[in-house]
Amino acid sequence: MEIGKTNRLKVTRTDRSGFYLADDEANEVFLPNEYLSKKLEIDAELDVFIYHDKSNKLVATTFMPKVQLEEFAYLQVKEVNKIGAFIDWGLEKDLLVPFAFQHEKMEANEFYIVYVLKDERTNRLIGTTKIDHYFIDKDVALEIGDEVDLLLMNKTDLGMKAIVNNRYSGLIFNSDLFKNVRTGDCLKGYVKQVREDGKIDLLLEPLGYRNSIDINTNMVLSALKNNDGFLNLNDNSDPELIKQQVGLSKKAFKRSLGHLYKLKLIELTPTGVRFI
Repeated sequence: MEIGKTNRLKVTRTDRSGFYLADDEANEVFLPNEYLSKKLEIDAELDVFIYHDKSNKLVATTFMPKVQLEEFAYLQVKEVNKIGAFIDWGLEKDLLVPFAFQHEKMEANEFYIVYVLKDERTNRLIGTTKIDHYFIDKDVALEIGDEVDLLLMNKTDLGMKAIVNNRYSGLIFNSDLFKNVRTGDCLKGYVKQVREDGKIDLLLEPLGYRNSIDINTNMVLSALKNNDGFLNLNDNSDPELIKQQVGLSKKAFKRSLGHLYKLKLIELTPTGVRFI
């Protein structure tokens, strides 16, 4: 049975206030009725989250938090008192970030990237914004081109820092940022390179897509410049006409138009494409 994580447990007995659940090793935990989202029967199996409640009792709940043990999340501070900052992580009892675990003084209503760990002294879950220590930088189990889950952190002079697969530290260079992003965004990314220091260079589009889009986009831009900034082509144009004027397939042309439109470099009109 793991504190701070989702556990698959079996209902063993019940009383008026709730149910007792056990794992395969007969370790028991109590599930109060107020932490239950559905009816239960003896011997039923269910997924529950285990943590210490407001009375500091170890309990189970069927309501899942926004983040679990050894995970990162972008969370909001509900209040700050003499103990530390209390974070809304989706459960009745807020997650405490003690002052000693704050990278900078946290303020009420503000959002922060938080990592969840277990307090060695109390065995209870706490949060920290001193997150650099918790990234894995050895034996990175990723290859160039792999799709990954990203949680975006802060912007630097080089680009946008990101947490990769809840384990690694990565960076999207400014030259590879082709969409508006901000701290706290969760999105898919792709591995561009794994560096010797364990950090990861990232892309927001697949490698093959980026290579082709760069080439095809330049071909569309060249065709526009050679025709006084206007092409009498659109999504409905004949594929042969597109190939004659731009040198691309219809599919590649449409994809390039979408990319240029996102970058606000072109205007799409009923009669064609105009360079802005």
